[in-house]
Amino acid sequence: MSVARSVLLFALAALLEIGGAWLVWQGVREHRGWTWIGAGVIALGAYGFVATFQPDANFGRVLAAYGGVFVAGSLTWGMVVDGFRPDRWDVAGALVCLAGVALIMYAPRGG
Repeated sequence: MSVARSVLLFALAALLEIGGAWLVWQGVREHRGWTWIGAGVIALGAYGFVATFQPDANFGRVLAAYGGVFVAGSLTWGMVVDGFRPDRWDVAGALVCLAGVALIMYAPRGG
């Protein structure tokens, strides 16, 4: 398994899922309309396809690991797009999640 390819797929999945959810949020909560909502729904659907390209064949493992990527990615999105400033506990939690991703996806396994 190529770790670099897997990490890139996780990053793309995060961009699509978090970005899609943000577009829906903007469309509904910020009253930007159906175009934003529709773009968000398309991005969210594309996220589902990107996850299938992970080299690991175990759906549960891939989605469990992606959960950690989602946590860290959401905080990063908030910082870049919305000006959110995470505190040390947010950062510590995200690092714990990313350590979990590394264990779940990339730990050596027997057999």
